[in-house]
Amino acid sequence: MNSVMTRYGELSGVEFHTLFSNGKTDGCLVTRPNLLKTPYGEIVPQYEAEDMGRRTLKPMYFYKDGSLKSVALQTQSMIDTPVGRFPAELVTFHKNGAIRRVFPLDGSLSGFWSWQNEFALAEAATFDTPVGRLEAKLINIQFYESGALKSITLWPGQVITLSTPLGDIPVRKGVAFYESGEIRSFEPLKKTAVLTPIGQVLAYDNEPNGIHGDVNSVQLAPDGSIEALSTVDHAVVVSLPDQNGEVFRPGVKNNVCGDERKVSVPMKIRFENNRVVFHENPRFSFEISKYRFRIKALAEDINEPVYSCG
Repeated sequence: MNSVMTRYGELSGVEFHTLFSNGKTDGCLVTRPNLLKTPYGEIVPQYEAEDMGRRTLKPMYFYKDGSLKSVALQTQSMIDTPVGRFPAELVTFHKNGAIRRVFPLDGSLSGFWSWQNEFALAEAATFDTPVGRLEAKLINIQFYESGALKSITLWPGQVITLSTPLGDIPVRKGVAFYESGEIRSFEPLKKTAVLTPIGQVLAYDNEPNGIHGDVNSVQLAPDGSIEALSTVDHAVVVSLPDQNGEVFRPGVKNNVCGDERKVSVPMKIRFENNRVVFHENPRFSFEISKYRFRIKALAEDINEPVYSCG
C-alpha cells in the first residue's frame, strides 16, 4: 500500500492511484482511516463499506492542480456550506475549491436497497435561500463557484411553498436559482395557472425529470417573466387574422403498465425574442405580435402515469 500527499493532508492505505502529467493524483481508493482538513470541515474519506446500502467502496477524485473533485465520506459528517451546515455522505467541488454539490446520503440502490430505504434515513434540513428560509429532506444541494445557491433537489413526496413572481406556489422535486438569486425554475406540485404572453395556461408536468432539481418545467427570466412551461391541460390554436388555425397540443401515450389507460405527454411552450415555440421545435415558432393565439382546454379522459403495475 502507498501513501500520497495531498493539499489536505497525507493519504495512507492507498490501493491504487493514477497520476496527471504533473505528477498530481487523479483518483485513488483508501483502505484505512484518513483525516483530511478542508475549508469546510474535517472529513474521513470512505475506506470500507459498512452495510448493504453502501456496498461499493468509492474512489476519491482530484483536479489536475491537486484540489478535491469529489469524495465519499466513511460516515455522514457535518459540512459547512454557504447556506449553513449540512450532513454529507458525498461532496463534490468546483475547480476553484468551492463546494459544488452536497449529498446528505449516498446509498447504492439495488433490489436489496431502494430509494424508500434511503428516504427513511433522510433527515429534514433547514437552510437559507434567496426566497427565504426553507425546510425539507434533500437529495442534494448545489452551488455556483461563487458560493451562491444554484439548486436544491427534493426527495419524492417532499413539498415546499415557494415565494415566486407568480405567487406562493407549492413545489415538488426542486427549485433552481440564478447566480444573482432570482428563481430560474421550479416544479409545481399541482396544476398552476400562469399568465403568459399568449394567455393563461395551466402549468403542470405529469412526468418531471426526477434525477435532479437543476432544470424544472416552469422556467423564469431574471426579471420574473415566464420563459417556458409544460402543460397537459391546454392546447393552443395559432392563426393569422381571418385564417384557419393550427393546433398545438399535448400528446397521448399508453400507460407503461400496458393497460388501456392513456396518459398525457406534456407540451413544452417556450417564449423567447418575442416569439413562442411549441414542442422545442424551431419549425413551430411564431412571432407573437403577428399571430392570434387561443388557449383551448382539453377534455380527454387521461390519467396520471402509473409506474407500479402490481
